[in-house]
Amino acid sequence: MFDHTTLIIIITVIVSLLAWQNKALFNRLIFYPPAIANGQWDRFVTHGFIHADSMHLLFNMFTLYFFGRAIEGLYQQFLGGYGFVIFYVLAIIVAMIPSYIKNKNNASYLSLGASGGVSAVLFAFILIRPWETLYLFAIVPIPAILFAVAYVAYSIYADKRGGSNINHMAHLWGGAFGVIATIVLQPQIVPHFFTALLSPSF
Repeated sequence: MFDHTTLIIIITVIVSLLAWQNKALFNRLIFYPPAIANGQWDRFVTHGFIHADSMHLLFNMFTLYFFGRAIEGLYQQFLGGYGFVIFYVLAIIVAMIPSYIKNKNNASYLSLGASGGVSAVLFAFILIRPWETLYLFAIVPIPAILFAVAYVAYSIYADKRGGSNINHMAHLWGGAFGVIATIVLQPQIVPHFFTALLSPSF
């Protein structure tokens, strides 16, 4: 029996592979505001299960596997057996709402990838274990809380600069959702966070 994190990864990999082989399927699943305006609201979810290329897919799924399995139990405890799946799918949706509002009349806007959901998982983990060592690019060790600060700052900077195919704001809003949802479900995580923050362990 797979844990739900692994199940999400398997589904995402299969859907991404199928979409790479079938352009019509790829175009049907990608986030495209004019299609959403015509009633295809499912694209708020489906875009999170396709990726631009193998590296995009690998990075998101590697991150999800490492951090999702570490926090999955928390959401199952408060939301039931499929709590983590609910949290993850809601994160994908919420992360794209600001982009949709900004680009709902932009016929050339497209977006895809699980980054909104993955960012939510990552930031929920950071809230719980702020001094855990993360490995940037799987090589450079960095405390989770410092990574979070740098991640937010870079996302804001990159979004304002523009000129990239990466939806940096979806990353940021996904992370914000992960933090807020975790606090709503378990308010005591706030004093835990600050206690842990003031007691670094390396």
